[in-house]
Amino acid sequence: MFYKTKLFYFTITLLCCALPVQAGLFGISSKDRQEFVQARETFDSGDYQQAIIDLSRYIYKTRNIKRREARAYRLLGLAYEQLGYPEKALEVYQEALEFHHKNIPLLLAAAALYQRTGLTDRSIELYNQVLQLEPDNLEALSGQAENYIEMGFYSKARQYYDVFFQLNPQAPPVNRARYAFTFLRQRDYPNAFINITMAKLENPKDPNYWLLSASAYKGLGLMQDALADLEAASILAPQREDIQALGAMWLYQAKQYKRSMQRTQQLLKKNPDNELALFMNYLNLRKQGLTSQAREQLEKIDELDRESLAHRIAQKLLQQP
Repeated sequence: MFYKTKLFYFTITLLCCALPVQAGLFGISSKDRQEFVQARETFDSGDYQQAIIDLSRYIYKTRNIKRREARAYRLLGLAYEQLGYPEKALEVYQEALEFHHKNIPLLLAAAALYQRTGLTDRSIELYNQVLQLEPDNLEALSGQAENYIEMGFYSKARQYYDVFFQLNPQAPPVNRARYAFTFLRQRDYPNAFINITMAKLENPKDPNYWLLSASAYKGLGLMQDALADLEAASILAPQREDIQALGAMWLYQAKQYKRSMQRTQQLLKKNPDNELALFMNYLNLRKQGLTSQAREQLEKIDELDRESLAHRIAQKLLQQP
């Protein structure tokens, strides 16, 4: 018995001593670990081209696919994304998910990229896989909500956002604004107003939040408040022609024709080819009884020869006597 016990401890000692040498058989060697650290540091420094070289060498130097780490694949995919090669990044994620199909960071990275490249169905599928593994994953919940917003399924999107906000009531204002948008699209103006106000209070410098707030006010029939928020959005983003043109339209709807004309003229000085501004000029001139000058605005729109709603309307109006 004494000799058997001594032999046992001797064997264990030999194995322990051999582990550093044989680490490649049982895990990641110190050399491999250092190679990955170096590749990650290269990525963090912003040298994505070299990071791709280092990570590819690290991943593919072994034929044993079980040793190809998910974290290395994810970093390689992100490097391709940073360089503007989404197709290559997707190839990396697809390969990695073949044998890391339950790795949540990989699933999230792939789902987000599918979403950004317009492959919504595939993104939904991957986010569902994440939520099956981790039902409270905030990134998957918000990502799935965004997918359904993109598809126009606003009630479905809110189901995910409802859970998201229950788990994370202090979420960034961008999520609250997107949540408000789903209510706005379904003409639930009170809930749209509540949620966009929360976002606006947290980040008052985002013109999109003021624009959403203006739309909620307008839906509630509070036109002066809507115009005030739209003006705030225009001040925050003076280069945004869409906001200025919308302001001219809303002023016209509020029967403030003089202000609408002033706003339209200001916009046309910046961009004489702005179709919406030309159309608003048509409406304002027509309101003043200046039919000949109004018709000239339609002709200018028709000359632009664009596939747009304003162009189609102008063509129809020009056909009238």
